[in-house]
Amino acid sequence: MSDQQSRSVCHSPSPAAELRRERILASPRFVDGSFRNTAGVGPGLNPEAGPLTVREVVSGWSRRTPPGPLPALDPLTPWTRAADSGLRVTWLGHSTMLIELDGQRVLTDPVWGQRASPLRFAGPKRFQPVPVAIEALPPLDAVIISHDHYDHLCRSSVVELARAQPQLRFYTSLGVGGHLEEWGIAPARIVELDWWERVEIPRADRRGHIEIVAAPSQHFSGRGLRDRNATLWSSFVIRNDRHRVFFSGDTGLTEEYGEIASRLGPFDLVMLEVGAHHPAWGQIHLGPDNALQALALLGGGALLPVHWGTFNLALHAWDQPAERLIELLPTLTGRSSLLMPKLGAPLEPAHIDDRLGVQPWWRELAARERSVTTAVDGHEDGESGELPDLPVAPID
Repeated sequence: MSDQQSRSVCHSPSPAAELRRERILASPRFVDGSFRNTAGVGPGLNPEAGPLTVREVVSGWSRRTPPGPLPALDPLTPWTRAADSGLRVTWLGHSTMLIELDGQRVLTDPVWGQRASPLRFAGPKRFQPVPVAIEALPPLDAVIISHDHYDHLCRSSVVELARAQPQLRFYTSLGVGGHLEEWGIAPARIVELDWWERVEIPRADRRGHIEIVAAPSQHFSGRGLRDRNATLWSSFVIRNDRHRVFFSGDTGLTEEYGEIASRLGPFDLVMLEVGAHHPAWGQIHLGPDNALQALALLGGGALLPVHWGTFNLALHAWDQPAERLIELLPTLTGRSSLLMPKLGAPLEPAHIDDRLGVQPWWRELAARERSVTTAVDGHEDGESGELPDLPVAPID
């Protein structure tokens, strides 16, 4: 069966599909044949932001992809050592994160594919490979899939993960499991959650557990022309008795974050989407400015931006989300801080000294490009091959 034929997740005759359909129909978020945001927001453009212009679409094209590979680290050796603080996170690109809580590992929105697209030969192409192969990943306790868009749900990646780790289970928003079942993942390995539903995952040694909770977000879903909002979209909280982590998936700014904070917070680590945004998409994507408002609603914490630096999915420069966050640093207050790790760099929020600020490593690419250009032009600045000193932005 082709991927196009398997778009609908509600018509398989299997017992798992029948149960899925019953749960979807019973969900308070499923109204008149599709899932809805609490605020009634649809996936269209925000009319208050004004229409997109032709000039906006065609200008600045070269700045939408980096001039070369992003600085990246191999996380395999650090992963063999236990995190001193118990909480460690590694950004593997876009919204793919490996989160470690006291020895248990959770992978979010796994996308190893070359394109965020239903086509292998067209669509947004990733800037560079993931810094670690799927078969090299350490044993995982869970994979979370926030929604079914192609930059968050990759068929080949899911199938390869299931093959590489036969005991691994996938925890998805309600309805998304239908895609996995169509791709050959056994129903027993799929757990689907509606908002505010939770599941416990015990440690292998039975000494504790993590809890995964699906929570509200403000977005939409669909992988084709006929399945718009047929499956749910969610944020997720991963927590144990010592640590609490928030993962936004894709979302616009929603007051429901205040309820999430009161019911599931406070959070040690908050991962919010900041890229692939536009003012006209403000109801379904955050962007840097709204991400800081969302962080405040969530009660603060260490902010690790996701959903940027991997695919060209919008009209802004590839590094605009990072640069804008640097500009906004002085506005962070209370227990909030900003983490900007390099690709593949395992990071423990408890070990980050806010006084050292954020190292804008992404500027290395622009500096390297200038160095090569001046060397070709015969200027001395480009002949040494050394990068200029990078400024450090302090966190108040």
